[in-house]
Amino acid sequence: MDFGFTAEDEAFRAEVRAWLSEHAESGQDRRVWERTLGKAGWIGLGWPEGGYGNRTVGLTQQVVWAEEYARSGAPPRSGHIGENLLAPTLLVHGTEEQKTRFLPPIAVGEELWCQGYSEPGAGSDLAGVRTKAERASDGTYRVTGQKIWTSLAHEADWCFVLARTEPESRRHHGLSFLLVPMDQPGRVDVRPIRQMTGTSDFNEVFFDGAHARVEHVVGGEGAGWKVAMSLLGFERGVSTLAQQIGFATELGRVVQAAVRSGAVGDPVVRERLVRQWAELRVMRWNALRTLGSSGNAGAPSVAKLLWGGWHQRLGELAMQVRGAEAGVGPVAWSPAAPYELDEAQQLFLFSRADTIYGGSDQVQRTIIAERVLGLPREPKGVV
Repeated sequence: MDFGFTAEDEAFRAEVRAWLSEHAESGQDRRVWERTLGKAGWIGLGWPEGGYGNRTVGLTQQVVWAEEYARSGAPPRSGHIGENLLAPTLLVHGTEEQKTRFLPPIAVGEELWCQGYSEPGAGSDLAGVRTKAERASDGTYRVTGQKIWTSLAHEADWCFVLARTEPESRRHHGLSFLLVPMDQPGRVDVRPIRQMTGTSDFNEVFFDGAHARVEHVVGGEGAGWKVAMSLLGFERGVSTLAQQIGFATELGRVVQAAVRSGAVGDPVVRERLVRQWAELRVMRWNALRTLGSSGNAGAPSVAKLLWGGWHQRLGELAMQVRGAEAGVGPVAWSPAAPYELDEAQQLFLFSRADTIYGGSDQVQRTIIAERVLGLPREPKGVV
């Protein structure tokens, strides 16, 4: 793929840098920041023009925005699930009423979303979801069940939920994709999950008869699996390039730590540092090569395998170059107190999950084997 930036793209880059330099502040309230982005028209750049309040730019300028945002040190996004996952799904599968209702609040940063997919017994095997949605006498749905590893559920106004609307249905049959409001006291309970790092980036969400409106079923009742799989196709794209900017920053810190500790004098460490750098460049060119391509069913899985393993190895390398100082443990630990970890220790601990979340390595290899290489399908156990 001949991927390059034009003079127009570079002018756009200068505009992005100037705006971020003026407005972005670390530690800023994330909901306020979403509204600031929306007011300036920076949300929904990849959406088509449709009167939703977004600003539309081409693919190369979307890459410019993602990369410059990652370099700027701007606050982490709270609205990316709505912008990059739900919105493209509604544009493909939603009704005009659903697009008109939900896209404008996302575009101005007023409504935040979370993703209700994984469950304690249905993580990588998403077709095993047990959360159910039953039609009530008033025509609405009552959603009952548990979701887990739900990012930003504690901040979200809405959750898109994959639930079983056909009683006794199995696997990917009888599922529906519902839009459920989170502000339902007594019916929606969000509980943070404490991680090894001492932080709580994920949550458990319990639905106890939560209300969902019939007109908020995306794609129609029973089409949940199709809609859910379509959404996962939007999960990796331009954002992968922004992720790689963050990876490059982390690699730079590991290199600096190796120089400070003297570990860079070890030829094995030097070889690992160079390999990490080279592999990151390969990931970038692979992402650019497949950007905007929908013809290769295995491309997202290949990308996930590449970056998951790479980031996990970087965490291990961060510990190696630190030597004895890398000992991971809490300072004055108590059940209520967070761990006191530095950036390298947090990198190591968090990256242990990179090959599991977002589809484990085993699942990605199965997808490549079956959908790309045409190998026999893996046997499924009796459910």
